[in-house]
Amino acid sequence: MRPDGFDLVVRNARVATAADVFGCDIGIVGGRIATLGDGLPRGECEIDAAGRIVTPGGVDAHCHLDQPMAPPVRMADDFDTGTRAAACGGTTTVIPFAAQHKGGSLRDAVVDYHHRAEGKAHVDYAFHLIVSDPTPTVLADELPALIAEGYTSFKIYMTYDDLKLDDGQILDTLAVARQYGAMAMIHAENADCIEWLTRKLEAAGRTAPRFHAHARPMLVEREATHRAIALAELVDVPILIVHVSGREAVEQIRWARGHGLQVHAETCPQYLFLTAEDLGIDDSYQGARCVCSPPPRDKANQQVIWDGLADGLFTVFSSDHAPFRYEAPEGKKPGGREVPFRHIPNGIPGIETRLALLYSEGVLGGRITLERFVALTATNPAKAYGLHPRKGTIAIGSDADLVIWDEREFVLGNSRLHHAVDYTPYEGITLRAWPGVTLAGGEVVWDGERFHPRAGRGRFLACAAPMLRPRRG
Repeated sequence: MRPDGFDLVVRNARVATAADVFGCDIGIVGGRIATLGDGLPRGECEIDAAGRIVTPGGVDAHCHLDQPMAPPVRMADDFDTGTRAAACGGTTTVIPFAAQHKGGSLRDAVVDYHHRAEGKAHVDYAFHLIVSDPTPTVLADELPALIAEGYTSFKIYMTYDDLKLDDGQILDTLAVARQYGAMAMIHAENADCIEWLTRKLEAAGRTAPRFHAHARPMLVEREATHRAIALAELVDVPILIVHVSGREAVEQIRWARGHGLQVHAETCPQYLFLTAEDLGIDDSYQGARCVCSPPPRDKANQQVIWDGLADGLFTVFSSDHAPFRYEAPEGKKPGGREVPFRHIPNGIPGIETRLALLYSEGVLGGRITLERFVALTATNPAKAYGLHPRKGTIAIGSDADLVIWDEREFVLGNSRLHHAVDYTPYEGITLRAWPGVTLAGGEVVWDGERFHPRAGRGRFLACAAPMLRPRRG
């Protein structure tokens, strides 16, 4: 502690962690939490939380920023605009993806992604890897070396032609995760089923955005989730199934948990707030705005996802922010054209709205506890990806990443958001809370009305081994 006191004191906070809710002042020195207590000495700066809830800054462990795409498609958000939106929505750590191209080097992908991030980020960031070409060199040399350097998580795709691995490749890659203590994330959808259904729909002239959901029914997610669990069981390694959308995949994960397997699960706002009808009830192209994979399901499945958030099935709640403009030739209309659903860039924006949606309808809606909210949005992702306790909690020695919540009702519109996307799929939803103040490293980056930019404030974080290990020796 400085001889003359604290850099900043947040007074009269109602602090929420994953374990407890309690009142105290928060003393901050050098960007970290130095003291939690009552009646702390005056700081150089003071913020009166006035009894409001204060949570750890959010950790968005699944988002896509400036990820290289095949022309003409390009993501709308880079590390500047994406982390600006994150901060204004209460997220102070992001973990996007350094994606290997088939035939390319995984190491080169990481070097390129650092160039894209350098000097732009307003909040701290780490990288997941995407392994799309697990050659002997990648498996024996590049991937183990990168894990040792702090890239301790990677994503495996079971769909998308330019990303998917076959079962043998998945087993080889999972074996590296087990040997070197990494976390494997799996996008579980059956590519062959999707391709077969897509060809059938195209032959019948059914190519509007709404048919994206018809090409990806729940059974293709169920089958791939079952297969991913079996492959992980064979290797004896923990996995995390990303963006789980509905009942059939949930049932597979519950079965695995019931048999003692370390299968962790993530879900996202689109599976709580959108349905297949948001992709269109006719052949209008407007539904392209909500094309994502897996697609949103129906109202009954929304309740299944809420139940999983409340009872502990889900470990992590992420945005899966994949930002493409709707009215743009590099976005949802590639080359300026309305294209068949097969060619619509997959993904929706959500990095700024993730926390407020879950706080409003989860905590204030009585569906989940405040402690569960903190676990899902901050503590668990920090633990899963080797950033805890520096991130994801309010504790002495942790980074002073904090959100002071304002509980007030308003109608969400894209005009209030700070991403570079020209729409939000949650337009018109009534929310009951929004971050009133966001602190990143003890600095105010969002004051409830204005964003306080400082490109380059955000630091790259090397991750430790996840706090999730195999059960057997």
